[in-house]
Amino acid sequence: MTLSESVFDIYTDEYEEWFERNKFAYLSELELLKSVIPESGYGLEIGVGTGIFAAPLGIGFGIDPSNNMLQIAQKRNIRVVLSKGEHIPFRDEIFDHVAIIVTICFVDEPDLVLKESLRVIKNNGRIFIGFIDKDSWLGKIYLAKKHKSKFYKDAKFYSTKEIIELLKNNSFIDISIYQTIFDPPDTIKNIQHFREDFGEGGFIVICGQKNNRNGEIDDYLSSQR
Repeated sequence: MTLSESVFDIYTDEYEEWFERNKFAYLSELELLKSVIPESGYGLEIGVGTGIFAAPLGIGFGIDPSNNMLQIAQKRNIRVVLSKGEHIPFRDEIFDHVAIIVTICFVDEPDLVLKESLRVIKNNGRIFIGFIDKDSWLGKIYLAKKHKSKFYKDAKFYSTKEIIELLKNNSFIDISIYQTIFDPPDTIKNIQHFREDFGEGGFIVICGQKNNRNGEIDDYLSSQR
């Protein structure tokens, strides 16, 4: 068990309390995620935690290395498995979409997590990664105080460009980017709307599609008949 896993097991209640204290920051992130993640189909969240995102997003399955968090996610009707993103315990091409929300900075091997995500996503299925952009004003605040944080002490933050590169390197295409959280989370009093691109918002969601090369070849051959 890594330090970050033990921290999430020990301070599960404190994790939940952050979303209560910063209600409108959470709801702003949720509004963006709801706009891009389909309501239908089979979805998996990697690093599902307590299910605070998966439940309202209609994501039915989740994995996480924290048993205490999974117990809460289960109460939110998420079907959970104790596991990590580097070893997803599901067969190939079973999910319509995979979400990785505020989790990529905690994984040990992000490239392997994306490879595993690609494996379990159906052809032409999609991936959604939500994270704090380290190059944003909010990312710089998190980086400056991470050594004092229970949760982020050992986290590795990424820039939007780095996540895009990870997606491209793992055969994801049709990439789109959205941003929200334009003020400090504890000062937000209303839901902040999102917009495309990055550079102003602290919270970023990047969407990508599994590159179905065989499907593209089949379509080409069909068009030549």
